[in-house]
Amino acid sequence: MDAHFERRLLLSMNGQSSLQSLSPFKSPLQSPLKTSDRYIPFRSSLTVSNLHYQINTQTATSPNQTCPTSPNKKRKYEHNQIGLGSGVTASETDLAVYRQLLQNTLLNTNVDSILNMSDVQNMNNQENCKTVSTKKSSINKENSSVSLSSTPIFRYCERVENSTSTSSLINKHHFTRSPLPNASVHLLYSPKKSIRRIPKVPYKVLDAPDLHDDFYLNLIDWSSSNVLSVGLGACVYLCNAQSNNVQLLCDLTHTQLPSGSGSQSSIVGSDTVTSVAWADWSNILAVGTNRGHVHIYDVTTQKRLQSMCKHTSRVGTLAWNDWALCSGSRDRSIIEHEIRQQSAVHVFHGHTQEVCGLKWSPDKSILASGGNDNRLFLWSKSQPAQPLHSFNDHLAAVKAIAWSPHQHGLMASGGGTADRHIRFRSSLTCQTLNVCDTGSQVCQLVWSKNSPNELASTHGYSQNQIVVWKYPVMQPLAKLFGHQQRVLYLAMSPDGESIVTGAGDETLRFWNVFAKAKCVRNPDSKLNGLNRMR
Repeated sequence: MDAHFERRLLLSMNGQSSLQSLSPFKSPLQSPLKTSDRYIPFRSSLTVSNLHYQINTQTATSPNQTCPTSPNKKRKYEHNQIGLGSGVTASETDLAVYRQLLQNTLLNTNVDSILNMSDVQNMNNQENCKTVSTKKSSINKENSSVSLSSTPIFRYCERVENSTSTSSLINKHHFTRSPLPNASVHLLYSPKKSIRRIPKVPYKVLDAPDLHDDFYLNLIDWSSSNVLSVGLGACVYLCNAQSNNVQLLCDLTHTQLPSGSGSQSSIVGSDTVTSVAWADWSNILAVGTNRGHVHIYDVTTQKRLQSMCKHTSRVGTLAWNDWALCSGSRDRSIIEHEIRQQSAVHVFHGHTQEVCGLKWSPDKSILASGGNDNRLFLWSKSQPAQPLHSFNDHLAAVKAIAWSPHQHGLMASGGGTADRHIRFRSSLTCQTLNVCDTGSQVCQLVWSKNSPNELASTHGYSQNQIVVWKYPVMQPLAKLFGHQQRVLYLAMSPDGESIVTGAGDETLRFWNVFAKAKCVRNPDSKLNGLNRMR
């Protein structure tokens, strides 16, 4: 064999070029280093016999690689990460089941229910938080050249031995022909929780000309008989939500109005509607006006029953409590009227500016009032002389007030443009439980009648949206857009499934946002034929 050829062969086997070895000069361009594909893990102080592998559930991304922000791109990005093709579509629940099946097959995690998947993920996240500091220190000591930007696929943790040996037990898995383990089969057949889809488009839109764009007014309300009352200018209209029939209840443009002095004389003049509120029984409607009058109407006969002229300025909010009606005015006072006696029972003094929000608690024992002085008061029906408690943490006018119908004493209040927060309080302890920054003016709030952990809010500057929240985490379930101006008015249907919103763009929009009420059967009903069987 030629000596030069043998030398070149030996040099090529060692990864060196024969030309480079023969030349006295080195080329500035060097060949890339060859790295081995063998995986060498970094072991901690634990012994090898007590270690096992565990897949990290979080997807590793490099610093230069960002995940898309839009939902469609994000879902496509997740599909590519787990190896699904572009023609395969899957929901978030299916992706979670797919990942759990991989862990059951590779790591023998034995999770057999979708409900248990969240518990396992929470445990893994806690373990990741505990071991992240020790992992970084060991990596820096043993191999400083490895970058920490990429998350490893495998990591080490202590092996957890089962107290009972499953090999000695005989179950159906020993006789099945399925290649999947028994836990994976149960996981595939476990019931999936249905995801409620909230429509982003209103199912009905009505024109509302002369609907005032005023933050301090309350011009719509929905009765228990499914009739919507709307104050438009000097008129009050009634709209049947089922038949869509609209009728005029009253017109204050040319009518006899009682004088402010309370005498029997009357004056002729024009007035505008500033607030409407249905009584607990569906045929009585209270109407507040710009002159400070409160009119009581019988919707069935379409006649005015009585008028009260105790305020000196406009009445922006009304709240019923059985036969008692509370009215809040710009004159900074709250008056409780007794309809049967046709007289004022109590007068609440505490606000220094206009009162724009009034709500009674579900048990009708505590009245919450909000005003333009950024204060929220709690009043007792038995002690109206002074408030039970006052909250001064809002930075703007407090108009949005809502009591939870499911949790006793839980109340939510929202602030105006300078505040933008929803604050949850307890009337039992007079403490603030939770605070949520919405990013825009909070105009109205309402709790769901059917779901104890959902509520809706309407907003003004600067987003003009409706948001459905999940309480207490305050995660937005849906954001609804459609109004062109501030969404100032809000009312809920008697069945608790729909809401109607009004804005300065002179439109009323009806939305399906809350879940349906669950049917509760009475086993002792006489209509149940099984009770008569022996």
